[in-house]
Amino acid sequence: MSERFLFEEEIGNESTVALRDIKVKNSFIYLFLKRTIDIVGSFLGILILSPVFIIVAIAIKVEDPKGKVIFGHKRVGKNGKLFPCLKFRSMFANAEEMKKNFTPAQKKEYAETFKLKDDPRITKVGNFIRKTSLDELPQLFNILIGQMTIVGPRPIVTKELEFYGEYENIYKSVHPGLTGLWQVSGRSDTTYDERVELDLEYVSTRNIFKDIYIIVMTVAKVLKREGAC
Repeated sequence: MSERFLFEEEIGNESTVALRDIKVKNSFIYLFLKRTIDIVGSFLGILILSPVFIIVAIAIKVEDPKGKVIFGHKRVGKNGKLFPCLKFRSMFANAEEMKKNFTPAQKKEYAETFKLKDDPRITKVGNFIRKTSLDELPQLFNILIGQMTIVGPRPIVTKELEFYGEYENIYKSVHPGLTGLWQVSGRSDTTYDERVELDLEYVSTRNIFKDIYIIVMTVAKVLKREGAC
């Protein structure tokens, strides 16, 4: 069973309009296998990486004792339902206050991409866990309880939905993922429009073999520390 979406798109500078047909694969077998991989993968990940969880938590507290070790930032889930996307804290506890000291260039960059390439709010430990993607390990709990999936569109905040425009419902038709096509295609090196296109491409072509491929490629990139955000 597939969910189908039709959109009108202009071609070039001419007034020609074409229909864009996007189908979201929702077959029982695919969704069953995907959820099975999510449960087994997240449970084993939490179990095997528990020493890493402890080490990272201690390192965060030692550098900046004031803030929480893990925080939940509201992200858009399936059907538009908001959920707390868990992450290890990688910024100083007063990160929100530090926004007031952004330069005009930093404010512009943050408004366009919702992040900074050289963010002064990130701690030394935070810089390391971001480069190695360790900051995202707590999302294994989101996956285990069904709020996220291992492979899917990247988790976004409500404000970012405007970048998806008419494709907003496509994004909200599936669970966001710990990794995805956007990650193995460059992650922070991609523009926002490219990220949207990669999310749409994944949703319309997803299958269990593509999911496994993305998982393998993600592990390889993390080990090489490529494209980390």
